[in-house]
Amino acid sequence: MSDPNAPLQTETRVEGGNVNPIQNKFTDRLSHILSDLGKNGIFIALIIVVVLFSFLTDGILLRPQNISNLIVQNGYILVLAIGMVMVIIAGHIDLSVGSVAAFVGACSGLFAVTWGMPWWLAVILSLAIGAAVGVWQGFWIAYVGIPAFIVTLAGMLIFRGLALVVLGNANIGSFPTEYRALGNGFVNGIFGESDPDIFTLGIGALAIVALIVQQLRTRRGRQKYGQEVEPIVWFFTKLVLVSIAIGFFTYALASYKGIPVTLIILAVLVMVYGVVMNRSVFGRHIYAIGGNRHAAELSGIKTRRVDFWLFVNMGFLAALAGLIFTARLNLAGPKAGDGFELEAISAAFIGGAAVQGGVGTIGGAIIGGLIIGVLNNGMSIMGIGIEWQQAVKGLVLLLAVAFDVYNKRRSGGQ
Repeated sequence: MSDPNAPLQTETRVEGGNVNPIQNKFTDRLSHILSDLGKNGIFIALIIVVVLFSFLTDGILLRPQNISNLIVQNGYILVLAIGMVMVIIAGHIDLSVGSVAAFVGACSGLFAVTWGMPWWLAVILSLAIGAAVGVWQGFWIAYVGIPAFIVTLAGMLIFRGLALVVLGNANIGSFPTEYRALGNGFVNGIFGESDPDIFTLGIGALAIVALIVQQLRTRRGRQKYGQEVEPIVWFFTKLVLVSIAIGFFTYALASYKGIPVTLIILAVLVMVYGVVMNRSVFGRHIYAIGGNRHAAELSGIKTRRVDFWLFVNMGFLAALAGLIFTARLNLAGPKAGDGFELEAISAAFIGGAAVQGGVGTIGGAIIGGLIIGVLNNGMSIMGIGIEWQQAVKGLVLLLAVAFDVYNKRRSGGQ
């Protein structure tokens, strides 16, 4: 007969013996951390690439000027990657974005330089042309039913030819100062001249505070509804590491020229499209169509309308990328846009987008684009030829897609 005053047993009996609850808790925490690392594998890959090239370039990669140049030089690819990942999530592809960017850049040169229009009017008209290109391609894809691969392949040829027609096989430059700021401008000195720039440091501090508040609210929301959350120690460890990274990045910008205008444009796009994809009906419809188009149609989703607006959006973002690229070079030329579509598609897939559609994030595409940018920048600093740079980027893309296919097969039990 058991003693009612005996202390309660803290051990949990399972088949085969007793399990220490402390060991069990540690195992659960370790499993959660490993699972979280797997979900954030692309971010870890970016860190590894940055650390590797920082070592190989003797620290040149992380110098303030080079960090700023990394954003400015790859801004147009990151803009394209935002639109491209949305197209890929819906199960499509767009091969025309490079030609559209070149065509719009040529039109902006015609407006702002040849015709002498005000820079702001030239920018608005150029963006409108990009959206019109999206309307053209979206019509054939959504309402005529021609596969996006064929329509955008034709668009790649059509708009490359139109770019040459507008330019007359010549270069157009130079652009007004305000126009050039889209690709080369910086915001600094708002609170007076200082080194490092106080305004830039303040923006970085606000970004860190916003991140902490957002993460805490998300964690509390999950706890409120009884959802699983990560261990508190790991949660704060991640917050500290990300905050340090933001602080280092901001200090580097503040030590050079301040915040690039291109970075401001990107930040606005990431916030807007992040909300669209994660919190809007349109975003949920995109994921549903990519996951199973037939089921989406049966559930009442107007798939044609979604496809149409996806390509209108892609045309607009391709136009914006063309303006940023043209502004950075201060030149609209016949060779502009070459290979842009491949860089954008690579960024989306490296960032975790699934080949079959239905999977992908805006943040992942941005990180994928940054990985490509770091590879380009690091190998250029090391003096590696363009032929080997292309080979390395192709291998990275292949491995990223192979990893995605492997995960799909493993989760499907194949």
